[in-house]
Amino acid sequence: MKKILLSLIWLGNFQAHQKIKEESKNMMQKSSKIYLAGHNGLVGSAVKRKLVSLGYENIVTRSFSDLDLKDQNAVNNFFKEQRPEYVIICAAKVGGIWANMQYPAQFIYDNLMIASNLIHASYLYGVKKLLFLGSSCIYPRLCPQPMKEEYLLSDYLESSNQPYAIAKIAGLELCKSYNRQYGTNFISCMPTNLYGPNDNFNLENSHVIPALIAKICDGKLKNLPSVEIWGTGNALREFLFVDDLADAIIYLMNNYDESEIINVGSGHEVSIKDLALKIKEIVGYSGELKFDLTKPDGTPRKLLDLEKLNKTGWKAKTTLEEGLKITIDWYLNIPHTTAGRRCLGDPGLNDLKF
Repeated sequence: MKKILLSLIWLGNFQAHQKIKEESKNMMQKSSKIYLAGHNGLVGSAVKRKLVSLGYENIVTRSFSDLDLKDQNAVNNFFKEQRPEYVIICAAKVGGIWANMQYPAQFIYDNLMIASNLIHASYLYGVKKLLFLGSSCIYPRLCPQPMKEEYLLSDYLESSNQPYAIAKIAGLELCKSYNRQYGTNFISCMPTNLYGPNDNFNLENSHVIPALIAKICDGKLKNLPSVEIWGTGNALREFLFVDDLADAIIYLMNNYDESEIINVGSGHEVSIKDLALKIKEIVGYSGELKFDLTKPDGTPRKLLDLEKLNKTGWKAKTTLEEGLKITIDWYLNIPHTTAGRRCLGDPGLNDLKF
């Protein structure tokens, strides 16, 4: 009898979520209640800008001080109170090679808890549709190029960010598993390397583009003879301007309903050396770029296969040079940075022009 009752409860929950899933295949309405997790970060802030520009008027956000996403009870209470219809998960603990190597426990724990709590609460409180962000860095280290979605978990991960990768993979699997067992409509996308306004320019835990911008601008400001760059410069990377990702996220929320992951990228790759030279050119730095061969390169090459995405009708619009100029301009106008203070006319600092 107990087994029969449990089966009936499961069937009822599954059918309820199947009904929600069918309803969610309609596009998000401008009045739909959308919870955007991680709205202060690089991706979240871009998604919020895009949602607002498109006329979405019921966007729910919470800062870390108001809601700790690692706290399951707090997350459940928030969902119970707010009852969002749609959830976009941009919240994550992220960082470059150095940060991943220094803080592996934090990277795996924080990201596991964030994904688990938000995905489970979305199921419990009947969210119509959820989008979870993976990352291209969680594909195998020596993955065939360009990387197709089915290559995930086909070989060894990159050791320098393995804890982060495992946590992100768990989030992807949570979405697929909840869809299969409960009939939810939880989708996942795999963005490539990102950059843009509101990025993290702290050299201790930033990604490659903000780190290069910060170093090269600093070299220009201080008239340094050289700037040090980690690795050989030979590693190849694909980059996507964050506003393009924001556009893709909203597009997928309205046009994609499959459990399988989908890649999101620009389709263009560049070596770290050529990237550094391009930033040097835009900034107008005349010093030397010195590559520290004792530091790791990370994964040798990362280029996403975008065939699946292109079939949906979406493509990136911003070129690397356009995106770099926007990002550098934004960085130089941050008041609390040396570069920003210079642009705002801080006494004793010369103008930096490019």
